[in-house]
Amino acid sequence: MVNIWDSIKRLFAREMTAAAGDVGTPRASTPRSGGGVAVFSPYAGGDPMAVAAVYRCVTLLSESVAGLRMQYMRRKDGRYQEDTASVFHYLLTVQPQPEMSASDFWTMAVRLMLLDGNAYIYPRHVMGELTDLVLCHPKTVAHDPLNSRYYISDAYNGVFGTFEEKDIIHLYLHSSDGRRGDSILTHARRTMDIAGAGDVETENRFTNGGSVRGIISNDKTTTGFGEYQDKELEKTAESVDSRFSRGERIVSLPGQVDFKQISLSSTDMQFLESRKFTVREVCRFFGVHPSFVFDDTSSNYKSAEMANVAFLSNTLDPILKRIECELTRKLIPRALCCERKFMFDRRGIYSMDLQSLADYQKKTIESGIYTVNDWRRMENQPAIEGGDTVYLSTNLAPLGSEKLSGAAVAAAGENEDNNKTEEE
Repeated sequence: MVNIWDSIKRLFAREMTAAAGDVGTPRASTPRSGGGVAVFSPYAGGDPMAVAAVYRCVTLLSESVAGLRMQYMRRKDGRYQEDTASVFHYLLTVQPQPEMSASDFWTMAVRLMLLDGNAYIYPRHVMGELTDLVLCHPKTVAHDPLNSRYYISDAYNGVFGTFEEKDIIHLYLHSSDGRRGDSILTHARRTMDIAGAGDVETENRFTNGGSVRGIISNDKTTTGFGEYQDKELEKTAESVDSRFSRGERIVSLPGQVDFKQISLSSTDMQFLESRKFTVREVCRFFGVHPSFVFDDTSSNYKSAEMANVAFLSNTLDPILKRIECELTRKLIPRALCCERKFMFDRRGIYSMDLQSLADYQKKTIESGIYTVNDWRRMENQPAIEGGDTVYLSTNLAPLGSEKLSGAAVAAAGENEDNNKTEEE
């Protein structure tokens, strides 16, 4: 039944797209990326992803979230355990919708949150059964926050109708009213314009070889000019200006040859410094340390470590919590809010930092949080005998405690004997 419905849905979507096109977007020529979702932003200066700093920040944030596995947790025996038998497990970790993998799905969702301001996910049910999570095409959702309604006309995914607040998963990062998301680009418009102008100027300088503009004349006077010849002077100025507008960089005037430069060099404009400043301004808006966008900021091991900690706690974690909260709010009934929850597996953050991962594993074993076999199962390794024993470091004990182990008492006595020998 589901396969038949999927075939009908795709056929209907193709026909509607060819006939009318998507709402607010081009028809058949709409660019596709990441499983069919195109990103359109309010940035008036052009494609924001053409700016290298923006591209790197958006890619870093979206792929960092997509690299973490979303878990559907069920409370059992006083603790939360992942429910792999639930339909949510397959939809959130493997394939949310037929056209996308889970990685592409979360990458595009976060990208829409950053660039478009809002990402809308429609949980589609067929015959009362949840079949997929549809990430709505940009510009196909109209949100009425006063009446708590979502109007969707998405021919691309075959979703049409009016939906209540509880029926749509609405993801956003920044908001001015708490109901609709604001794109980062709306606040960074001036910085984006400067960055775009810098890219254009760089292209022009490389195209013309960095040539300057100027005037050549042969003395301080010009034939026909006098104290009352303002009109002639104005005509000459208009002629020179028109030649510059046509692309000429050097113009000539009669008289003794003399060259006057009228354009500033890159050094005079502090062009390179302004471009570095623009990169850091973009990073400030996205909350990403400049070292993550390969800026030449001087750094050492300690500063790099602190930048990584700040990125995880101040930039990435708020995005994860917003997604977790919205999924829990829209997909879990109120009566089960304390028994079920959605949660990203944040341990994936350290998946490629083996030294940090090893230190984390060691500390959790020493503090009794995990056992050796717990970590071996997570690393897809077989359990070992005695690996389920919970260990706890005994370097510290309560003051005046008499419940010391025999080994501790023996060690204390040995130390005392050694001290006496040294005194003698």
